Amino acid sequence: MLDVRFEMSDYDLRFPIRAGGSDFKRKALRLYFVLCTLYFVLHTFLHILVDQKYVKMTKSQKVAFTIGTLEEIYPEIPIPLDHKDPYTLLIAVLLSAQSTDVRVNQITPILFEKADNPYAMARLTQDEIREIIRPVGLSPMKSKGIYELSHILIDKYNGEVPADIDALESLPAVGHKTASVVMSQAFGIPAFPVDTHIHRLMYRWGLSNGKNVVQTEKDAKRLFPKEKWNKLHLQIIWYGREYSPARGWDLEKDVITKTIGRKSVIDEYYKAKKKPSSRK
Repeated sequence: MLDVRFEMSDYDLRFPIRAGGSDFKRKALRLYFVLCTLYFVLHTFLHILVDQKYVKMTKSQKVAFTIGTLEEIYPEIPIPLDHKDPYTLLIAVLLSAQSTDVRVNQITPILFEKADNPYAMARLTQDEIREIIRPVGLSPMKSKGIYELSHILIDKYNGEVPADIDALESLPAVGHKTASVVMSQAFGIPAFPVDTHIHRLMYRWGLSNGKNVVQTEKDAKRLFPKEKWNKLHLQIIWYGREYSPARGWDLEKDVITKTIGRKSVIDEYYKAKKKPSSRK
């Protein structure tokens, strides 16, 4: 009896084969090639599974990957809207509704030169405020809100912005998202304000069903550690702008979506990319 040994990578296989003339070598070689082929096929198949993301991540693994990737890309994250205190941040966030941070940052220095506190703002007329902020859009509604909330801050809060989300939401033209931004960025109180970027990415990443921003915020708060909310929501916003925009999206540069993204979203992306070539 001979002990025939085959070594393949980390595998060490021994097969006892009875020596019985020239037929012995043929059987041994045939067995060797069968085992090598089987190993190669299985090894290749496993690599394909991993590369194509068929090995499904759990929600907790997706969350850990997202946090780690964002921390690596954005170890320090700037606040997008220029401000110097809670009041100027409140006004800037209010102005940013259906506008861009770039446009708001162009207008607020002009506005704050005339009035950077509730008392100075209350001395302006609504028409004066509206004329300054006209370029950001929705100026009639926003100027009315700024004028009225400035008076309320003076009358009810001694000219200070309250560090309370319910009190903030009770102010004119201040919704939940604006209040959450102020709580997070002005006072450092954990909040997870959801804008269009966060809403889009939470759906793309399969972390929320995309039903509405209320549900997206609930899912984000449930999945992500509370101590990371204030930094993380800004990291997601910046990532969405740079790597995962609504238009002009390049999945090859979007490492998070490419790694953990919703299969239907990725399939739709590649389907859309094929359309122009099919017309030729």
